[in-house]
Amino acid sequence: MFDVPMLLIAIILAALIFDFTNGAHDCANAIATVVSTKVVSPRFAVGAAAVLNLAGALLGTEVAKTLGGDIVLPQATAGDQTLVLAALAGGIAWNCITWHFGIPSSSSHALIGGLMGAAIGNVGIEAVNLQGVVNKVLIPLVASPLAGFVGGLLFMMAIFWVCARMNRKTVNVAFRRLQLVSSGLMATSHGLNDAQKTMGVITLALVIFGELDTVTVPLWVKLLCAGAMSLGTAIGGWRIVKTMGHRIFKLEPVHGFAAETSAAAVISGASLLGAPISTTHTITACLFGVGSTKRLSAVRWNIAGSLIVAWVLTLPAAGLMGWIAAWLLRRVFN
Repeated sequence: MFDVPMLLIAIILAALIFDFTNGAHDCANAIATVVSTKVVSPRFAVGAAAVLNLAGALLGTEVAKTLGGDIVLPQATAGDQTLVLAALAGGIAWNCITWHFGIPSSSSHALIGGLMGAAIGNVGIEAVNLQGVVNKVLIPLVASPLAGFVGGLLFMMAIFWVCARMNRKTVNVAFRRLQLVSSGLMATSHGLNDAQKTMGVITLALVIFGELDTVTVPLWVKLLCAGAMSLGTAIGGWRIVKTMGHRIFKLEPVHGFAAETSAAAVISGASLLGAPISTTHTITACLFGVGSTKRLSAVRWNIAGSLIVAWVLTLPAAGLMGWIAAWLLRRVFN
């Protein structure tokens, strides 16, 4: 039998690896448009995204509390010390597969799927908080991209109406500057939502191991998770930047500003409600909404098909991998 503190250390390290893959996968969303429109250099964008993700991560804990207590029932999983490790293994495996193919799927739903699969594998379906999953996962799964698409579409139409009689060159210069603000809002909102998800599972592990009495996120957990995510962005984010910034439609600064501002509004609202939504779903839907105002043929709708397949598959695929990981870990630790 392995020493319990060593197992907890292994879980925290696995969580930070997941956060690294999340950074490579999802933090790229915060900088893809501002880099693709050549408003700032990639180096500056990565550095700014790292700082603002850290700031966002320190602004709240509602999403972390959802991951720590509303997806699986703490009383049903009490003492299950391999649960979080199996959940992380499932999420990491699916992130690596989709990262390899450059598909911007949801790291959030990969983690949630892994957690549900591991809980079912170790305890059974009764360990899953079905009401919490419906209210905090499935409804936002549908609502957030719809809100992003409609928000991007309406915001871009409003910009067209306001700027219709203005000089095109003046408009481009203005929105190149404004996109610095919108990308900053996007990076901060990303930290407010995504960085908290791994904080939540680490906190759940600390509760299971008796290191914490309640689902309250320690400051050191916040700092570690935000740092790991930023490192992932710097090293591995460019595959997703290519898809987000170039393959959906040809971006100009005004499009980047509209998409980032709309996405930041949706993500921040969800974070305040404690809903762990997918920043990937949201910014992608905003880009499709913004692109639709240009003309429908300007958007590469075939890309949407592959993204939707990945979104639909993420929860069950990560859940299956979490279940397999739980099965394997039970044989190692028992």
